[in-house]
Amino acid sequence: MLIEINALTNELPALAGTGTVELCELLAGLGFPVDGVETQGETTVLEVDVTANRGDAQSHRSLARDLAAKLGAELSPLGHVPLAEGEPLVPIRLEAGDAAPYYGTAVLELGRAGSTPGPVRAFLAAMGAAAKGLPAVDASNELLHRYGHPTHAFDADKVKGGITVRWAREGETMVTLDGVERQLTPKDLLIADDAGPIGLAGTMGGDGTKVSAATKRVLLESAFFDPRTVRAMAHRHGLHTDASARFGRGADPGFAPVARDLLAQRLQAWSGAKLLSAWAVGAPPPAAGGIALPWAMLDRVAGYAIDHGAAQGYLRRLGCELREEGDGLWVQPPTWRHDLTLPDDLAEEVLRLNGYEAIPAALPPLDCAPVALAPDYLKRRKLASRLANLGFFQTVTLGFVDTQEAQEDHDLGDCQELRTLRNPLGEDYSVMRGTLLRDLARVARLNLERGAKEVRFFEIAPVFEAHPGRPMTETWTLGLVWGGEVGGEDPLSPARRMGEPEGQSYLIGVLKSIGVTAAAIRSFKRWRISSWDSGAKEPAGWQFEIPLSAIPSETERIIPQFAPFSRFPVVERDLSLLVDLGQPYEVLRDAMAAALVSAPLQELKCVDVFRHKNLPPGRQAWLLRMRFQASDRTLTGDEVDGWMNQALAAAKALGAELRS
Repeated sequence: MLIEINALTNELPALAGTGTVELCELLAGLGFPVDGVETQGETTVLEVDVTANRGDAQSHRSLARDLAAKLGAELSPLGHVPLAEGEPLVPIRLEAGDAAPYYGTAVLELGRAGSTPGPVRAFLAAMGAAAKGLPAVDASNELLHRYGHPTHAFDADKVKGGITVRWAREGETMVTLDGVERQLTPKDLLIADDAGPIGLAGTMGGDGTKVSAATKRVLLESAFFDPRTVRAMAHRHGLHTDASARFGRGADPGFAPVARDLLAQRLQAWSGAKLLSAWAVGAPPPAAGGIALPWAMLDRVAGYAIDHGAAQGYLRRLGCELREEGDGLWVQPPTWRHDLTLPDDLAEEVLRLNGYEAIPAALPPLDCAPVALAPDYLKRRKLASRLANLGFFQTVTLGFVDTQEAQEDHDLGDCQELRTLRNPLGEDYSVMRGTLLRDLARVARLNLERGAKEVRFFEIAPVFEAHPGRPMTETWTLGLVWGGEVGGEDPLSPARRMGEPEGQSYLIGVLKSIGVTAAAIRSFKRWRISSWDSGAKEPAGWQFEIPLSAIPSETERIIPQFAPFSRFPVVERDLSLLVDLGQPYEVLRDAMAAALVSAPLQELKCVDVFRHKNLPPGRQAWLLRMRFQASDRTLTGDEVDGWMNQALAAAKALGAELRS
């Protein structure tokens, strides 16, 4: 929101002489941080951030009121002179109930050509709203930015018959001031005459009754409209105007009659307008009920004892009515502070004006022992840790899916409406998901397309089911996907695609390591283990899903035993063997390792494979490397030679021979 410093000072003279930096700090301390400052000549405009709950703070007068409460200063008088109400010149009917409880109006005759005063033109320019040169329009815009209550002016001679505030009828249309023809729905709140709609209530007027240079008489509108109705209507039509921003956050209903009078007075002063009549229909809604504020509660929220007299002064300067009641206060908030509904709100206002810097830097006392973590949470955390140690990466995906996707996967069951959101973020996120596998496969596929050789992902999250006659259920579930190519680092362990049938055994091995047995899988109806496709001819991998209730909990903490590192040197020896082309590598390696069971063997692996026509027919050469390291001594050459001979003997027993 834009605030012009000179206009703010006019509302609160105590700000005269206050520097821009000091003013920005004051506003920030009150909860209105300044996002930007722009100066042109003698005009300085602040861009102030106003939170959504402070609909009352969207004007110069309202911010000046908060500053006055902080500084203990007085606001400038409004200069409001109530209009003498007379006979209605235009019949007005309110047919929308609580959506439009009050409608104030007046009819004025523009006797001579008037003009918008220069200071008002400069003020509107600072607000980013150039003056139109039409006093009725410019005065309405000036009042909105200065006092925060939207008003409107119709060309009275273009209004056909009476005015009705009503809901739109199916099929009705209207052209708004921006020249767009809009299709209306029965959820739209209208200002209509006998010929049809002439305005979207609280949002934008109609093009057919707009004020122009030829206008002779104007009919003013200063009403109160329900915030939720205006907010929804503005969103539905994509009309986020200055008026809808004020009404949508909650305008001050008590200011509606005052705004009408101020608008009429400006037209009388600027263009010599003659008041023909002023009248109103309905009544502004009263302020919310009073709130009891116990002193003990205020001190508890603050964390220290607050001076009761100072607290009462802050609340009075905000416009609240007070009376002492028992050991506390009874507080009646003003009509413009619809956000004050709880004692906590009042306590926050006192702390805000007293200054958060006055709160002592002390931690509150703990009156009870910490609550133990829930067993289900500990189970999820331990399971995630186990899978991470096995090389899987935990991922988090959105809990909502597209309706079409869910239908294609037969995931919705018979009660789609129970899992469909009433206010979804979008069509793609309109149904609460019933499986984790769809999103996990999407994440895995994306990583493979970006060049990943292997993907290992898991997610622990709730899924949802709905059945006729039963409420929707939420089940915490483990979803896991493993795909791509595994292996390939060892020359004798070629890369294997996880989508091949043997990949399923890899996945089942992982599941067994976290306690999921084959019996548990068979006994549960919702388990899934299936291949998924990355777009290639062969499946890319396997995926699995099972509820956490089917996974046993660990009964005790598992602490692996630490093996100390050796301080003695490592000895490496190589054996170059001639073996048959059909010799299984694992058989030979296991036989050699078994022969060295008493030796301090750290590693035994094949580091090179050589096939050439100069080798004996049907034979190939393997270079096997062995690493020995003792934890208590330096190994001798004789010891290592003996172990190498034992390994060679085990290899020869399988038909291998030493390559010369």
